[in-house]
Amino acid sequence: MAEVHEEITLRFLAAPTDAGQSGSVSAGRVLEWIDKAGYAAAARFSGSYAVTAYVGNVRFTRPVEVGHLVEVTARVIHTGRTSMHIMVECLSGPPATGELADATHCLMVFVAVDAQGASAPVRALVPRGEAGRLLEQWALRRAEVRAEIEQAMAGQVYSEAGTAPRVTMRFLAAPTDVNWGGKVHGGIVMRWIDEAAHVLATGWTGSPRNVAIFTGGVRFYRPLRIGHLVEVEARLLHTGRTSMHIGVHVRSGDPATGELELTTYCRTVFVGIDDDRRAVPAPTWVPVSDEDRALHAHALDLVAIRERAGD
Repeated sequence: MAEVHEEITLRFLAAPTDAGQSGSVSAGRVLEWIDKAGYAAAARFSGSYAVTAYVGNVRFTRPVEVGHLVEVTARVIHTGRTSMHIMVECLSGPPATGELADATHCLMVFVAVDAQGASAPVRALVPRGEAGRLLEQWALRRAEVRAEIEQAMAGQVYSEAGTAPRVTMRFLAAPTDVNWGGKVHGGIVMRWIDEAAHVLATGWTGSPRNVAIFTGGVRFYRPLRIGHLVEVEARLLHTGRTSMHIGVHVRSGDPATGELELTTYCRTVFVGIDDDRRAVPAPTWVPVSDEDRALHAHALDLVAIRERAGD
């Protein structure tokens, strides 16, 4: 039987084109790297093409600087019938010293698919040693939290009755966005999410110096195809002392009909920063309509779920 590879590491230098408005690498680009590493691990483990199904709890602990060496390691830690739960860690540091520090980590779920695009079975992962068993238990606990988050998200209404600040970006998915399966890969979609949320945060604070500190609950509902019309809508849900909690919906569809379906949804948290990269107070948003108040309560509910889970 062929050897089963559970882990893969990508190494490269962060380029000037990866920088965001803060001067450091944008969160969207880091999310793109995470997705590529996760895909590589999923494809190697399954021996087939795989699609991103979920990305959870991406907490950005420190910025990745342009010119730094970046190391992204993805490891399969649990499998279902067709799914692979993958822990991804991103480290970075000066290439002159080779000393790397944690920038972010998260749990991703990929699903193996066959040539017809249907989900395909994957071999069961047998955890290696106590460390492997602990990681599998962590993945199972995260699955419980994920179910609780999805239940909290179900039934939330985002309509024109809401008065919260919002930004909508519309464009066509380009051939340069294509992945190895001929569709837009999850990392590109997550970069679009980060960009739309950044535009909203910039408009709300009046300053482009804001960064993502958390992205979570990224659920991919359907594939997004090249040439499709894409709509990315970011809406402010809640403000803390320095934080802005933003819900982002990605919809896509055939531009000939203009009919769009939900592709991806997530929530991200931004903070404004000063010249020393310290968080600065955010303008307070006060809910006005019933929908505003419901979504505001929803944002606080998601924070409480994360806190109960120890995230």
